Amino acid sequence: MNAQTLRRPVAAPYTGLGALSISHVDVFSFTANQASLAQLEKSAAGLYGERRFMLNELNNYSAVFGLTTNKGNFGFKAGYSGFTEYNETQLGLAYARKLGDKIDVGVQFNYNGINIPTYGNASAITFEIGTIVHVSEKLHAGIHANNPVGGKFGKEQQEKLSSLYAVGLGYDASPKFFISCELEKEEDQPINVNTGFQYKLISQLLVRAGVSSSTSTFWAGIGLSLKSLRIDVTSAFHSQLGVTPGVLILFNFNEKKN
Repeated sequence: MNAQTLRRPVAAPYTGLGALSISHVDVFSFTANQASLAQLEKSAAGLYGERRFMLNELNNYSAVFGLTTNKGNFGFKAGYSGFTEYNETQLGLAYARKLGDKIDVGVQFNYNGINIPTYGNASAITFEIGTIVHVSEKLHAGIHANNPVGGKFGKEQQEKLSSLYAVGLGYDASPKFFISCELEKEEDQPINVNTGFQYKLISQLLVRAGVSSSTSTFWAGIGLSLKSLRIDVTSAFHSQLGVTPGVLILFNFNEKKN
């Protein structure tokens, strides 16, 4: 039986773009590589929602929270996709810390659930692990594995979630500009190349854009920062399936590490 594709937002490369960066990391970055959570300087929370291809049945929502401490940083993620007749949920708990100045490591444990009112519920436990090496002050390399041992649904464990592996490079060209490229291989799927950049036009305004090769999906967004609050309006475009609009909200708490 083929593995079930991991349910992720169409604009997942957008929300996780800052993972392979120091200057441009945010609380959503750990959804792409848990090790990036170690670079979070302040506790923060975020919400993201998208209407996949403008269909109510394919709505996708995510909420994240990052807590900074002197013993490492903790993250929580909650996700929901679908509608009343079929929906999927995920709850994740992450932890990351720095191993010196050059290496960050992180891990996340996930509870995955499927709900089909006519047939019932099923769940599976999976985990993710990531490492980021800071080759220099500007160049960063990352490795990420999602579900490497193949979590399975149901009592008979017949339906499994796919495994996903990714390697990538990020370059902090300046405090205003960042670019990254990632090779991603999901089980039973072709290799995907995610490329993207972030540019701060001014301190309060940024733009992000990129492309995912396997689905020929282009994505872009613009973010406005107002003190501790940032609001992004995003859009992804697929040549056959159309537009996926989304909104991302980030809030950074002002307290310093305990």
